[in-house]
Amino acid sequence: MTSAQQRWRRPGRRAGPATAAVLAVVSVALIAAGLLRGTGDPQSTPAPPAASPTTAPHEPPRDHTSGSPSQTPVQADPVRRAVPTTVSVPALGISSPLEMLRRDSAGAMQTPRDTDLAGWYEPGPAPGEQGPAVIAGHVTWDGDPSVFYRLGELRPGQAIDVDRADDSTMTFTVTRVEQYPKDAFPTVEVYRNLDHAGLRLITCGGTYSQADRRYADNVVVYAELTSTDPAHL
Repeated sequence: MTSAQQRWRRPGRRAGPATAAVLAVVSVALIAAGLLRGTGDPQSTPAPPAASPTTAPHEPPRDHTSGSPSQTPVQADPVRRAVPTTVSVPALGISSPLEMLRRDSAGAMQTPRDTDLAGWYEPGPAPGEQGPAVIAGHVTWDGDPSVFYRLGELRPGQAIDVDRADDSTMTFTVTRVEQYPKDAFPTVEVYRNLDHAGLRLITCGGTYSQADRRYADNVVVYAELTSTDPAHL
């Protein structure tokens, strides 16, 4: 196991209906302008050392789409806002501290500075709050697998845990996994307002273009809050 793999495997603002609708439009525009350029594209990320790939990266696992689960998970009620600190995906052996992502000088969403860590989009909902919380991570960097390299292997019914600064843990259940072309990304479907607490894990996927230094697609994991620990917050 490489040192990079070891690093990522180690262990309220609720608006009213009108305000929420405005915020949703703003958030969709910002995320579409920034995130969808690609987590895995060196040019769209605050540049760490050796940002440009010198060899073709490992291709992430294919078959990134999955149908709806046979049984819809029982949703837990949304909870008050708290800063998320760690995201864990037990089925994939992922446990990553979370960077805080905001907007860059161009108004686009940042991507994680540490390419082996995932990041939470802080202007949006926090995991556990009502709405679609967004956590993004790179799929590869400089030719090597990164934190969300295996994200497309998730299947409906599998769990995602998010630890928060208030000592609570939010457990989400995957409902579906989709792969979309970047030039046909369904922003409204992914980031629309929700009447429950949702989670979106996002990375790149598909074919990597050495010439363009980007992946062709985005992989999106949809999940819903199904339990909280402690149970009453």
